[in-house]
Parts: sequence; C-alpha cells; structure tokens
Amino acid sequence: MPAGFSAANYGVQDGSGLLPWTAKKLKELGVEKPNIFQDTDGLDFEAISDAKPDVILAAYSGITKEDYDILSKIAPVVAYQTTPWVTTWREQIQYNAAGMGMKAEGEQLIKDTEKLIKEKASKYPQLQGKKVAWVNFSAKDLSKINLYTPADPRSAFLIELGMVYSESVAKQITDPSKYSMNLSAENADILNDADLLIGYGDEKLYQAVKADPLLGKIPAIQRGSVVFIGNGTPLAASGNPNPLSIAYTIDEYLELIGGAITKINE
Repeated sequence: MPAGFSAANYGVQDGSGLLPWTAKKLKELGVEKPNIFQDTDGLDFEAISDAKPDVILAAYSGITKEDYDILSKIAPVVAYQTTPWVTTWREQIQYNAAGMGMKAEGEQLIKDTEKLIKEKASKYPQLQGKKVAWVNFSAKDLSKINLYTPADPRSAFLIELGMVYSESVAKQITDPSKYSMNLSAENADILNDADLLIGYGDEKLYQAVKADPLLGKIPAIQRGSVVFIGNGTPLAASGNPNPLSIAYTIDEYLELIGGAITKINE
C-alpha cells in the first residue's frame, strides 16, 4: 500500500492530482483518501518524511544528487541508474520490485504486461515493420523540430508495438543515452522515410505544419499518417508507459496509430 506519492503534474484533467489509471488502482485497493504530495514545484521533503515510507520509489524521475541524499535520510531510495527520465516500464518494475523485496511479483507483472501488449498489438498487423519517429512541433516556432530518440520510453514503446525507428533519424543521433534531440526544419527531409509520425498537438497544429513550406513536404505530413496526441490529456501522459497506463490506454493508442497507418496506401 502506498504511503503517499507526488501529484501528477501532467495529464490530470479533474484536479485530483491522480492520473485515471492510478485512481482506478487505488479504488481497487480500497484507498479512499490517498496521501498526495503537492510537490510539482519541488519535492516536499517534510511531507514525504511525515508519510514514514519504508522505501522511496523514484526509478522514473528527475531527482538530483542533492534530492537523493536528502531522501536517503528518510528511507532507502530506488532511483534511475544513469540518466533521468529514460527508465523503461520494465526497468521501473525491476528496480521497484527489487527495492520492495518483491522480485518474483515484479517478474510476473512484466510477463503479464508483455502478454497484454502482444495480444493487443496482434490485432494491428499493419503496424509491423513500419518506420516511426516521435516528433514534436511548436506552432510558435516551426523552424525547429524536437525528436525523442529510441532511448526515450515513448519511442521504445512504439518499437515494442512492432514498429521500427526511422533509420535516417537514427543516423543523426550523436549520443544514444540522450532521450531527445533538436533539428532545424531545413533538415526536415530526414523524416522522409518515416511511415508514421507521432507527437503532441492537435488538428490546428497539424494544419500549421502541413502548410509550412519545409515541414509540409514531409511525406507523412502530406498524406496524414500522423498521430497528434492532445497536450495535457491522460493519453499524452501515458506516452511514458508503466504497467497501469499501458493497460488503461493501449486500446485507444493502437486505434489512433492503426488509423494513421491506413493512410499510407490511400
């Protein structure tokens, strides 16, 4: 049972501080009034200490060395291994399960989640082998392109669904450990081999990108094989997957991707 946890600062639409899959699981556990730390502007060390946790789970986080040292005085800390914000859902389970002395349960959860992903993805054979890139555009400045690399959990999950990362984009990655990189729109042709583009945004952003003299030449943009996920939505938050978010959103996610893929041959 969780002693407490940080309020989600992205993807929550009801002001509860809880993502829908977290709220669902808490309800299943019979937790009516969860202890939520209002620490979106920085960790509330006092509240964390008052919760008297046996272990502090921060495998997928951006805690600093200073944060770690302070938290370690409260309870043992499970942190990311080398780089913040790149811990995959499997690694999250492995690290957290080990930290809680629940290795066997963690291994079973991984198997169950892998089975779910495989079963759901099998319903969308058109995804298999398609080249994909996670690309973020900003309507305020279309001269720049932000991409998530295969090191990022969002891109890694797309690969797990059966797609492959764009080869031409992969060749531009100079540091495999970095989860993102930026490109100039003048180099937009790097995305020409992508069958599918995924990113955060809406129809208004898509139309702006499509009308751009450089970005509008990208084949995936021209044909509409693009999935823009609404900013601040639960689905957007689930882009960084964990077992609960995967089970909650995978049907919606695959339906969007499958629909975009069908436009390749139109």
